[in-house]
Parts: sequence; structure tokens; C-alpha cells
Amino acid sequence: MVNPAGDVAAFFVSTRSLVDSELDQLIPSETQEPVRLHQAIRWSMFAGGKRFRPALVIATGEVFGASHEQLLRTACAFEMIHTYSLIHDDLPSMDDDELRRGRPTCHVKFGEATAILAGDALQGLAFQTIAEDPQLPAEIRVRLAAELARGAGTPAGMVSGQARDLDAESNTVDAHVLEQIHLEKTGALICAAARSGAIIGGANESELIAITDYATNLGLLFQITDDLLDVTATASEMGKTPGKDARSSKATYPAIHGIEATRAKIDAVHAAAGDALQRTDRRTDILKSIAEFVCIREA
Repeated sequence: MVNPAGDVAAFFVSTRSLVDSELDQLIPSETQEPVRLHQAIRWSMFAGGKRFRPALVIATGEVFGASHEQLLRTACAFEMIHTYSLIHDDLPSMDDDELRRGRPTCHVKFGEATAILAGDALQGLAFQTIAEDPQLPAEIRVRLAAELARGAGTPAGMVSGQARDLDAESNTVDAHVLEQIHLEKTGALICAAARSGAIIGGANESELIAITDYATNLGLLFQITDDLLDVTATASEMGKTPGKDARSSKATYPAIHGIEATRAKIDAVHAAAGDALQRTDRRTDILKSIAEFVCIREA
């Protein structure tokens, strides 16, 4: 693992290697029945990506002194939930996308029914992974399962945000509603990931509040930059189809505020994330670097 003050890109490479190795053990092989289902799960799970949410679990946990052994399965659980959400988001009934991480989406490759089942299976496996983690005491596993459920579900989690986002298509949405969509659809799971790492590391209540504020802003930062990338990036740069938001009349920061105001919002939210970290006495260099990485990825 890199030094917290080191290159955040190297940190992502290192954590991805750890997480992928563990995921390979946790997810059934492609030869295990039902073969097509397990092929679909692995197609989506090992399609690439930086493993941002698992990396955040590990980075935050390390800040509070947790070991990799304590953090790894929870990190994998968050990636399972994230991947299930991508599989379902790409379906024709949702975003109707044909490209994800530079490859055909799960339903394009394996059919809609198998894609739905792959997402369902990953959701269940995520909670099983936390519940059966031998490295953590039962009371911590219960807290982590609750964090993951709140981040992924409703009334203020990822699923709620997706529902709000679908409702907002082709409708007039103000800045407040847009921010709520982003805080739920993307931010809630990111926030839960950071909080989970802190919980595993034994953070006290004031430290957990500071991490929550940091991660709330980080999640908002992530989605605002994603909105901007949809306008400014190419398919090869994004690994998915650009311009989908505009064609679907989705509510986005560039659509409501314009590109320059969106960039100004990115700077403001980035600063707020950094301010939250200053309320802890821990060495938070890696968390600051992660926020910086998200902030500049559109540049």
C-alpha cells in the first residue's frame, strides 16, 4: 500500500488488486451452475473501473487504524452493490445504455432477464459477505449491514435517488431537487462506504460526523463531475456512452447551471470536503488526495 501522501492513482491500483483478488474468491466461478448467470456476474464485476467505493472503505479505515484484513470484505460488499446498480441502471427500462466501461452492457451481452438476476444475486451476496466476515465482531457486522442498506436503499439512498432521477426526466427541476437527486443516487453509497471504513477503524462520534460531512461532499463532487464529463468527454475517455443525459432530458448541473457555473460548484464542494477533514486530528492525506482526484478528473 502506498504512503497516504503518495500518488492517489497508485493507491487505486493497489486497492483494486486487493479487492479483485478477494472478489474472485467470493464470486462463483463461470463454470459453476447456473453458468450463464455466473458468467454475467463476472462479466460485469470484472469489467474494469478504479473500485472507487472499495478504495474509499480502505482509505478511511486506514486513517483510523484498521487493517486490510478487517476492511477487505466490506470493501468488496460495496463493489457488489455498486455493480448491481450499474447492471440495473443500464437496462432498457432505466437508462437503456449499451456501453459500460468500454464493453457491451450486461443485458446486451446476456439478455435482460439474466442481467436482472445478476444484479439481484450481487445484492444478496453483498450482505452475505458482511454478515459472514470472520475478521469482525458481530456488533460491527450489524452496523455495517445497516450502513450498506441505508446507502443502497430508501428513503434517502441510491434507489430513492434513481427513482427521483427517473421522475425528473423531461420535467423542470430546480437546483435544490437536482442536488437531492445527486446526494441520494450517487452520494449515499459513497458516504456509507466512508462511514463503514471509519466504523471498522473505531472512529468516535465526532470523527464519524466529520467523515460523514467529508463523504457527503465527496459524493456530490463525484456526480457533478460525472455530469460535466457527460457533456465534455468522449466515449473512449468515459468508457460509456457520452451525451446520454442530454438525450434523455436528464436533470444535470450543466443543464441547469451551465458549464462554467458547474465548474465553480465543483471547486466549492471540493473545498467543503477538505474543510470537513480538518475537524479530525487524524492524518487524512489520502482522503484529501481522493477528493482532489475526483475534482480534477474532468480537466
